Amino acid sequence: MSEDLKGKVALVTGGSRGLGAAIAEALADRGADVAISYVASADKAEAVVAKLKAKGVDAIALQSDQADMAAAKPLVDKVVRHFGRLNILVNNAAIAVQGKTVDDPDLDTVNLDRQWQINVMGTVAATRAAAPVLSDGGRIIFIGSGFSTNVAVPGAADYAGTKAALVGYARGIARDLGGRDITVNVVQPGVMPTDMSVAVLGKDGPPEALLNLHAIRRIATLEEVSALVGHLAGPDAGYMTGSVIDVAGGINI
Repeated sequence: MSEDLKGKVALVTGGSRGLGAAIAEALADRGADVAISYVASADKAEAVVAKLKAKGVDAIALQSDQADMAAAKPLVDKVVRHFGRLNILVNNAAIAVQGKTVDDPDLDTVNLDRQWQINVMGTVAATRAAAPVLSDGGRIIFIGSGFSTNVAVPGAADYAGTKAALVGYARGIARDLGGRDITVNVVQPGVMPTDMSVAVLGKDGPPEALLNLHAIRRIATLEEVSALVGHLAGPDAGYMTGSVIDVAGGINI
């Protein structure tokens, strides 16, 4: 693989596991030095860092809780202090609280509110902190969800709302930063083999009814999604901005 990101520094929020870890590896495979953030999984985060360093790049793991908006600037400052710059921000950190419809008397509003705080306000804080220090010609990539445009199951209104909010915000940021040749795009995966999916769908994976909605009747692989993120971070995607790209097997067609 071409090392077209050699000399670049990326920050991947929520990079200790699942898609975040896969994205960190994809960027490292292309030569980027990578910082990942994590909330509590220090051992998993350090294991990811070891994998990245084995690829010949520099890497660090930084503890930061995205639910705390005040944590965003110290996180970005630590990245810049360690590497001397920041070129790529991947807003990946998120949670999924699903399963109960909005009229359910047992609706867990506390965790739903926390979901908005992490998925939206925490992402906004990370973007605000990174934008002033991001290099001209840099990249911001938001990890959204196909649920932002197609809510295939009940009980996901708040999750879908958080991801839809990111689309409008990302497009606004694309306008704000276009004069500096900074591109801003949204990648919307479908169902993937992650801990988040297991928590929502159970260990048996997506039900037949959900798979039947897909033109390609399977779930996405982490490699398929992270490969797109790697492309958007690279030089060949310098004229793509404000785009919302589904990696969801045709569930929206």
